[in-house]
Amino acid sequence: MSINNKPIGIFDSGLGGLTLFKELKKTLPNEKFIYLGDIAHLPYGNKSNEAIIKYSIAISKFLLLKDIKCLIIACNTASSVAFKFLQKNFNIPIFNVIDPCIQEATQRTQTNQIAIIGTEATIHSNTYQKKIKKINKKIKVITQPCPLFVPIVEEGLSNHRIAFDVTQFYFKKIIKTKADTLILGCTHYPLMLNTIKKVTKDKLKIINSPAITANNISKYLIYHAQQAKHTSPRRDCFYVTDKPDKFDYLAQKFLNKKHIEVNQIVLT
Repeated sequence: MSINNKPIGIFDSGLGGLTLFKELKKTLPNEKFIYLGDIAHLPYGNKSNEAIIKYSIAISKFLLLKDIKCLIIACNTASSVAFKFLQKNFNIPIFNVIDPCIQEATQRTQTNQIAIIGTEATIHSNTYQKKIKKINKKIKVITQPCPLFVPIVEEGLSNHRIAFDVTQFYFKKIIKTKADTLILGCTHYPLMLNTIKKVTKDKLKIINSPAITANNISKYLIYHAQQAKHTSPRRDCFYVTDKPDKFDYLAQKFLNKKHIEVNQIVLT
């Protein structure tokens, strides 16, 4: 069996990609991860496509210098806007967080109505809508931008009354439809899961991208004999482009760790 002990690169606009990182650590315990949170440009959701592609290129170049074996775009906005460009211009396996969720959602819906929540850039890119229609033209797609979710999560307010009120406001349209399946179109959104379930009263099958994506990547590495093998734990690396102390504090809470090493970098 072939072994590849090179690290895996993963990036997001901020804290949200840790939801995927956490699932990846469960699924691939022998792997070393290099995580980059581009907090200096957070949130990506209200940026232009040109800006998102520019940030994604700079991040990818930085991670490639770390000799990674594959790259994971743990940001739905970057996945919807920059994935094809990165895939075309970098000679390395690249994964997004959109395709696995669409496959899952189209298989699970019984009413042929799927709701998608995401950042403004993700929703307006029409990536989800186009991909779903390619699989099944009969499926009706209901979309809702939720621009306040990312700052709520980044401020650690996911379970606050503010989060509940904002979620109620965003879900007014979705609740009135026959949608039975909901795609969380941003890796920050699983941190809003409890609040979303309260508002929707558990009536929607929620497609949670971190677990589905982690399973998809694990299958790829096994099939292509690229998984790592180690007898002792490997130290993961965390980089941010701004506010390392705040990221460190929130990441420790979310990952249930006493300490993680966070380094601040400047992308060029």
